[in-house]
Amino acid sequence: MFPQSPRPFIRPLLTTRSRIHTVKPQLQHRRYASEAKRNLVNIVEVGPRDGLQNEKGVIPVSVKVELINRLGLAGCQNIEAGSFVSPKWVPQMAGTAEVITEMERLPDVHYAVLVPNQKGLDNLTSLLADYNASSLEEPTLPPTDEISIFTAATDAFARANTNSSVRESLARLAPVARSALDLGLRVRGYVSVVIACPYSGAVDPVKVREVAKELIEMGCYEVSLGDTVGMGAPHQISEMLEEVKKDIPVDRIAGHFHDTYGTAIANVFTALSHGVRTIDSSVGGLGGCPYSPGATGNVATEDVVYALKGSQYSVAGSEYGNGTLDLEKLVEIGWWISKKLGRESTSRAGRALRAKKSREAAMNKDGDTRAKL
Repeated sequence: MFPQSPRPFIRPLLTTRSRIHTVKPQLQHRRYASEAKRNLVNIVEVGPRDGLQNEKGVIPVSVKVELINRLGLAGCQNIEAGSFVSPKWVPQMAGTAEVITEMERLPDVHYAVLVPNQKGLDNLTSLLADYNASSLEEPTLPPTDEISIFTAATDAFARANTNSSVRESLARLAPVARSALDLGLRVRGYVSVVIACPYSGAVDPVKVREVAKELIEMGCYEVSLGDTVGMGAPHQISEMLEEVKKDIPVDRIAGHFHDTYGTAIANVFTALSHGVRTIDSSVGGLGGCPYSPGATGNVATEDVVYALKGSQYSVAGSEYGNGTLDLEKLVEIGWWISKKLGRESTSRAGRALRAKKSREAAMNKDGDTRAKL
């Protein structure tokens, strides 16, 4: 399923402490200076981490590297590249250190890594120290400038995921966040099961607000609120966001929706209507959660980008996507990685657009002049 391919050339990296510190003041959270920019939606591509972590087989480093490289060239500005979690618990994330040193690091693109605890941060710090000690003639980009930390809105889910209560997990994460900030790294927070918990049922929005507030107070520039089970409907998302916004500025909130019940796109637009301008998504609809039985993948990046076309919103992207995300490239990436994983893409837009492209190619070959729908 995963043919081995030659490893790409490993670029030398400059990761001196002073180099990392230069990014800290300007990147703590996103701001919008004009009305046009207020309708600009930032996409955080979580496929290489959150998307792959639930796969049954171990995925070669070369496949992960190619996935990240392709996403960068499609215009993605924020890519979750891996996790420094124990491979004993999440074997799909083995090799993250190799991934972030072998991948192509593009300017103005942030490659976050999930760090669950102090040991995970120590592993990352050791990697950065190796590059700090390197004698480099030409400055290049560091392997990462951002970590993600996570907790949950319920004790039951936190215990299943991290063997600790929410309070214990927050106490464990606080020194991790402080240490990362001292290194000049950006810190992003996740709150899981903000609507429903597979172990304890409906979640009180007040609890979500309280947990999110603590993450912000730790120094997270942004908190991503996850409907991990994918049970949320727009009215529930609306109620939850109204509560969270009592304590947290909306430009520091992101939406993270799974599509188990087919409501993810509706929930995206609900979040946008509340002023949220950052959405997590996964190419090809990759995902699930090893601690959330029955949950399906994240909302597909292709579906989000397609749904936003022609709306009042536009999608932010790098110069590699001509200032947005290249939908055609995303469709091909979703198809490619799904094939590598031995299944079909779950992106509805991706499947439809690829079928449309195949029809058009066949019509052009036959000289058919009928309208191409």
